[in-house]
Amino acid sequence: MEETLLLKVNGLRTHFITKDGILPAVDNVSFELQKGQVLGVVGESGCGKSVMSMSILKLIEKYGGTIMEGSSVCLSGRELLELSEREMCNIRGKEISMISQDPMTALNPVFTIGQQMVEAICRHKKISKKEAGKLAVGWLEKVGISEAEKRMKEYPHQLSGGMCQRVVIAMALSCNSKILIADEPTTALDVTIQAQILDLFREMKKQTDAAVILITHDMGVVADMADHIMVMYAGKAVEYGSKQQIFNEPRHPYTQGLLASVPKLDMQVEKLYSIPGTVPNLKKPIRGCVFCERCPKASKRCAEACPPQVVMKDDGKVSCWLYAETEETIDDRS
Repeated sequence: MEETLLLKVNGLRTHFITKDGILPAVDNVSFELQKGQVLGVVGESGCGKSVMSMSILKLIEKYGGTIMEGSSVCLSGRELLELSEREMCNIRGKEISMISQDPMTALNPVFTIGQQMVEAICRHKKISKKEAGKLAVGWLEKVGISEAEKRMKEYPHQLSGGMCQRVVIAMALSCNSKILIADEPTTALDVTIQAQILDLFREMKKQTDAAVILITHDMGVVADMADHIMVMYAGKAVEYGSKQQIFNEPRHPYTQGLLASVPKLDMQVEKLYSIPGTVPNLKKPIRGCVFCERCPKASKRCAEACPPQVVMKDDGKVSCWLYAETEETIDDRS
């Protein structure tokens, strides 16, 4: 599988230094991404999903974050964290594209949609501005924007939030990058356009064998698109596995809680399940498992030591004492 390996993230740690202390937003996250693979990244807001993606692109320092020593992000054999900003500018958009969570901040308010798309395309493709303009119009039409030539002359403030999101998606797909990082790409879109965008991702994957890191809260989108899923909580990757394993046999109590909170068509309940408690304050040192205080299966050991990452027989990974080699009796408080 080594020849198909595109991205290898190993021990990624990103901290924010605040007046109240150090906040470990991403804590020792590792994964591999193969050609043509869709990796779904799920978890509550604030669990580190977006910070992880910005760290991969070396953009997090602009937001006050620091990628800690010992972290590694390797793209096709190149260590990205050792590259200069100029070198990274050539990689962003051409080899790794990103659809940001907030389209209104991703677009420059003082340039037209057309100017921004043409500039992005010309930077990474050796074509004229006229050819880039035609390509941009074509991609705007593909993402469901009517009167695309007219929209090319408009500014971001003249478009709705959902339309700006489609522009950002079109811009990200226009350069046929090897990897697409999609951070909540369908959040501001209606169901019809959402399905259209997901079909575009599938087409891109089929034609170019590109890989996708799909960050989302929508478990339905993950079930539809992902090959593998990484579950994040409080900056850590608490579980990793195939889509079939995660949905049919979730191992970590947090993953089980996430899936239990998803409404099901074949079940009628008065109230949906919600995981009790709140996400821990990462500015304060956490001695044991980060999910311990909210876990219905926590034992004394969980509060005393951080669980190791256990590799299962099906190559899935889980960070939980329930699966570690121990003779300790688990106190099931569910």
